[in-house]
Amino acid sequence: MDRYTPVFAIAAAAELAEMHPQTLRQYDRIGLVSPQRTRGNTRRYSLHDVARLREVARLSAEGLSLEGIRRVLQLEDRVRELEGRVSELEHALTEERLRRPERRVFAAGAAGGEVITLRRGTRVRRNAEIVVWKP
Repeated sequence: MDRYTPVFAIAAAAELAEMHPQTLRQYDRIGLVSPQRTRGNTRRYSLHDVARLREVARLSAEGLSLEGIRRVLQLEDRVRELEGRVSELEHALTEERLRRPERRVFAAGAAGGEVITLRRGTRVRRNAEIVVWKP
């Protein structure tokens, strides 16, 4: 069992989050916290859902509207997603450097941003022209 396993019925989740069960139903309707459903279509909340409910309560107490809270939660989810992606890319970069230490992993090409592979010590020739613009 992990923090995403849906184990709590609505009454238990409401008690853990210190909210009324009707509030949880409202948050589910508007998409703030959407628990998983059983085959009988009853809500089952995870520890992650309960923590999210507490975060909603905290943000609400600070004066944010429900739409503002929804947006904050959405952005926090996106940040976590991007942090995970950065971690994956860092790992892939480390693997590539270990596997082929003689090669650069990538460089931006001279003709508009294409990605090219170069040998260590090789540089891409850049256009150093200066263009003077007069209106």
